[in-house]
Amino acid sequence: MIYQHIAGLIQKALDVQLIEPADKIYMRNQVMSLLGLETYPEDVQESDDTLSNLVEKIIAYAVEEKVIDNLYDDKEVLAANIMNCFVPRPSVVNTVFNQSYQESPNAATNYFYNLSINNNYIQQNRIAKNISYKSDTAYGQLDITINLSKPEKDPEQIKRERELKQTINYPKCLLCIENEGYAGRLGHPARANHRIINIPLLNENWYLQYSPYVYYNEHCILLSEEHRPMKINRKSFERLLSFTEKFPHYFIGSNADLPIVGGSILSHDHYQGGRYEFAMTRAENAFNFKLEGFPEIQASVLNWPMSVIRIRSKHMVSLVNAADKILLNWRNYTDENADVLAFTDDTPHNTITPIARNRNGILELDLVLRNNRTTDEHPLGIFHPHEDVHHIKKENIGLIEVMGLAVLPPRLKDELVDIKEFLLGNSGKVASYHQRWAEQLKLEYGKLSTNEQAESILREELGKKFVKCLQDAGVFKNRGGFERFITSLNSMESEYATKR
Repeated sequence: MIYQHIAGLIQKALDVQLIEPADKIYMRNQVMSLLGLETYPEDVQESDDTLSNLVEKIIAYAVEEKVIDNLYDDKEVLAANIMNCFVPRPSVVNTVFNQSYQESPNAATNYFYNLSINNNYIQQNRIAKNISYKSDTAYGQLDITINLSKPEKDPEQIKRERELKQTINYPKCLLCIENEGYAGRLGHPARANHRIINIPLLNENWYLQYSPYVYYNEHCILLSEEHRPMKINRKSFERLLSFTEKFPHYFIGSNADLPIVGGSILSHDHYQGGRYEFAMTRAENAFNFKLEGFPEIQASVLNWPMSVIRIRSKHMVSLVNAADKILLNWRNYTDENADVLAFTDDTPHNTITPIARNRNGILELDLVLRNNRTTDEHPLGIFHPHEDVHHIKKENIGLIEVMGLAVLPPRLKDELVDIKEFLLGNSGKVASYHQRWAEQLKLEYGKLSTNEQAESILREELGKKFVKCLQDAGVFKNRGGFERFITSLNSMESEYATKR
């Protein structure tokens, strides 16, 4: 069967135009070499399956024949090396991307996204395992995802990683450009089939790639050539808006640059974008306000569970200046009535999560106000999901969640089934941290009679929990807090003019 799988993989690569017919024998020999095969029979019947499934079957053969150990990293390395046989060199990928860009930005990203799927860098088989649905809330339809796309490591893999005395510092992190084509190793993911696109921005080299575990359509990452810490500043706004001018069909945003409210990788300057309309994109204005010194800017506060200022203009320089003014003010803003303190001694607490869009030539920035202060009552953060929702989500509220897409932990898949059975009266088995919630649901809805009814209620209630997570992360709980900040903002024009 292995020869049939190899033949099938080569045919699929031809079908999606990864290779040309003249490449067939060469590709076959490359894959055979990786599997330790020395001969190839005549008249092989091709396996008819998806590209991802064929790769999985070939890896299963390699494990069975002891070509590799049955370890997560070993399997990932071989799978990436096999697909790397079919992927053009980086120079070719960049050339085709730039040629496609001359047709349109849309054509360029279509080419690169399809390449990332067809070379199995974006592993659709795994992504398909995610549980995803939309939940109707007071803030519109939010996206709920239980992330099942990243396989759990087996005990032997974990043991080896613990025993390994890691002295290698290459690549420095998972986002460094040195990951392109890197074979991988124990504890560092395989990236042999990984490609990145050079995107110059403001006289710097930035690089576009897609997330291997896409959470939404065309989920991309824009990363700095230099390995340097994330920092939200004036340059950030300029880069984000410049990117939307180059790729107006993509939004792009940044995680905040402080612990607790920031992303998982703060050590490497990067942004995330893609072609997707989040609930926050569709959010209506709660109220408009004037931003002193910027008559050309449309400014508003969004009707959203987090604290968001939206500014819009046709003029990039004005928008950058306005965003910079808001950031500089917020960095030093204290409002004890809202539990917002800018500093504890010399430790800063205030920052911003920015998101940029280009809506038919109108540039738009959403500036989400963040504060990472902790207290004894809220040791994980005052403006972080509170303890009453930790049974659903305890992790940081990053850029993706800010915009209205919940990325929930894999444990919930089985735990929600247990709660459903509890609501149906079939079982009393519920995780202790869900017990109170499950009993509240049973008290409110009574004993449910059908699976469909129980699942519908759980999905609706999970959406409510996510809204509460976002509300907890909002720094202003009412309009009064926003109005105090806007008053402060509009009284500091002269100071801002000096700083800029």
